[in-house]
Amino acid sequence: MRLNDDLIASDIGAYLEAHENKSLLRFITCGSVDDGKSTLIGRLLYDSKMIFEDQLAALENDSKKVGTQGDSIDFALLVDGLAAEREQGITIDVAYRFFATQKRKFIVADTPGHEQYTRNMATGASTADAAILMIDARKGVLTQTRRHSFIASLLGIRHLVLAVNKMDLVGFNQDIFDDIVADYMTFAEGLPGKVRIQPIPLSALAGTNMTERSPETPWYDGPSLIEYLETVEIEDERAARPFRLPVQWVSRPNLDFRGFAGQVASGSIRPGDKVRSLPSGRETTITRIVTAGGDLDETVSGQSVTLTFADEIDTSRGDMIVSADQPAEVSDQFQVHLLWMNEQPLLPGRRYILKAGAKTVTATVNAPKHGIDVNTLAETSARSAELNQIVVTTLSLDQPIPFDPYKDNRETGGFILIDRQSNDTVALGLIDFALRRASNIHWQALDISRDALAEQKGQRPAVLWFTGLSGSGKSTIANALQKRLFAYGRHTFILDGDNVRHGLNRDLGFTDADRVENIRRVANVARLMSDAGLITLVSFISPFRAERQLARSLMPEGEFIEIHVDTPLEVAESRDVKGLYKKARAGEIRNFTGIDSPYEPPLNPEIRISTADRSADEAAEEIFVYLQKKGFLSIWEGPGSGI
Repeated sequence: MRLNDDLIASDIGAYLEAHENKSLLRFITCGSVDDGKSTLIGRLLYDSKMIFEDQLAALENDSKKVGTQGDSIDFALLVDGLAAEREQGITIDVAYRFFATQKRKFIVADTPGHEQYTRNMATGASTADAAILMIDARKGVLTQTRRHSFIASLLGIRHLVLAVNKMDLVGFNQDIFDDIVADYMTFAEGLPGKVRIQPIPLSALAGTNMTERSPETPWYDGPSLIEYLETVEIEDERAARPFRLPVQWVSRPNLDFRGFAGQVASGSIRPGDKVRSLPSGRETTITRIVTAGGDLDETVSGQSVTLTFADEIDTSRGDMIVSADQPAEVSDQFQVHLLWMNEQPLLPGRRYILKAGAKTVTATVNAPKHGIDVNTLAETSARSAELNQIVVTTLSLDQPIPFDPYKDNRETGGFILIDRQSNDTVALGLIDFALRRASNIHWQALDISRDALAEQKGQRPAVLWFTGLSGSGKSTIANALQKRLFAYGRHTFILDGDNVRHGLNRDLGFTDADRVENIRRVANVARLMSDAGLITLVSFISPFRAERQLARSLMPEGEFIEIHVDTPLEVAESRDVKGLYKKARAGEIRNFTGIDSPYEPPLNPEIRISTADRSADEAAEEIFVYLQKKGFLSIWEGPGSGI
């Protein structure tokens, strides 16, 4: 490399010290497809002389083979490393590159412009201080331009370069530039947060206004791109915020040492300072700040350290150590912004894994309050969330977590959602605020326990969950079993899919989202009936494993019995007592399970019943015998009267 050649040759130590003390700017390039993002980064690397001679030779050779600029250098190839990217001339993955000038160091993320890869753009934006928004001068402001602007602003980026690229292809026409800037500024008035915007006319390929102002645009009196990047003031907001350290690991190498390791998300702390461990709320004092290079007198944001406490308090991985006088909030219910990143839509009521820092909990996402139109930034009606859609919704967790609103702290206010079945990351989330009712709703203590109610009935409570295709015989078997149990003197109740839809769930349709909500409600009702000491028979198609697992998780261990009424589709369809299959085949019924909506059979049910070769009474008897063997029909002797 030829950067600072004289200083390197005369005093390498001075060069390294000067380089180490330079400030660091993280930024992204974003915008629509083929606006020149990769070319711009390649040009920055080339002009800053951050390319080795063998890399330059390889670039020149690749440009002739797979480039898009004829015999000229195709700078985009410096960033587009995937074979698929070079073949299509597009960016797919996020590419990070490092370069430096005499004044500053930079880490730049080249993010894809295709709508289907919006999730990759959001990944790059989540850690950036600034964004270069590319606009093709021939096309102007596009939908993807607006989408990327909104996401960048939502994720906390406050410095934006409006890079109107390919000005050479429009004759460096000032009117075209001014019209694009005016159009964008009108849109940007509605962006969340205070975004500072610097418009720059560019030709990334030709190098116009990249490192210095070009005579091609005498009407432009602003900075070149490099001048802007070198001088833009990025406040170290993390240092000014209260102290936060999410615990990533509890270090216990021997009996005499117990430390809590993690990266400081914001603020600073010294030995002797009082801290609080959340969510427990216990307070103590910092005794040591341990690092591999020795103890520190102070730790600041960005450093990875191990803290030791003066007192033995319960702190685990996923907890957060905060300043005692400015603690984070703790809650289990929030309003959030979600950027949905999965091709399968959000199913309100379904439980997802929520990961915030090192903390992993289970979250139930409710139906969205509204969506956001990226073109107008107006609120839109939304019952779910599709790929790349941004919605505002609420969610509840199975346990409280410490947090800050995202607008106050990017490091402690963000999270991701993960599908429990596939382990795919399905959404990026930003916490707006905790719901007030989260701290106002408590479990009411009852004087008579569920064990006492079961003992009174002389039975052990259970939920028998019948699942299978429509027409498989679920309701018929459940009805036969209830008569058998009734004759035996047992207290039962049937929750049947059709009956429940006349009342409790009459507002629900048959989309996947409605089916999820249908089962969520029924599962909670079944749990309440179990608490009353009843043997509850639930007869629902319940097509999704995730929701059946939700129902199981609500029940005490061993009291949920999944019964798969395993009837082949052709047998169930041949019965067609209600004529539903005929209507579904004719297209008169949409989202019919087994026809145009999926059914996920249980993997390990407690009981599997085949109705193709046995009657309903025979199936009911098989289940009755199972209940006898497992002790559900014997006189229930709980741990005490419970009163």
